[in-house]
Amino acid sequence: MNLEVGMIVEGKVTGITKFGAFVDLDGGKTGMVHISEVAPTYVNDIKDYLTEGQTVKVKIITIGDDGKISLSIRKAMPQQRKPQSSQGRSGMPPKQQSPSRPGNFEWQPPKKTEPMSLDDMINKFKQASDEKMSDLKRMENKRGGSRRGNSRKQ
Repeated sequence: MNLEVGMIVEGKVTGITKFGAFVDLDGGKTGMVHISEVAPTYVNDIKDYLTEGQTVKVKIITIGDDGKISLSIRKAMPQQRKPQSSQGRSGMPPKQQSPSRPGNFEWQPPKKTEPMSLDDMINKFKQASDEKMSDLKRMENKRGGSRRGNSRKQ
């Protein structure tokens, strides 16, 4: 089979690293799925989504002059708004859910708010700035004062 950019093919995960997974494709070719291309959400540990020997659908993103093939699992998935209840965040059943990584989350765009006037934006910035300055002053007092301007006279 002749592989071309844009094709969606099936392959078998043959190796997992902290930065991605290697997938065997038809014709004895191997490609790599970068960790950012595993799921439509942030992936901290790729092993939460993939296991060696697992068959996955991948989209061919690039084929380099040197023969390196870049793959994407998330681009091979059908576009969905809501994840199915039996599937994890990546659209695939997760290997296992740990208590520190609860639930199926889907990225939601920020809610639109009414446009703020320039005065409102300036007041909001000033309030945030004042809060940060008071926190810094509190920290200086705990550490024993500012280091600036405290030169010793000899």
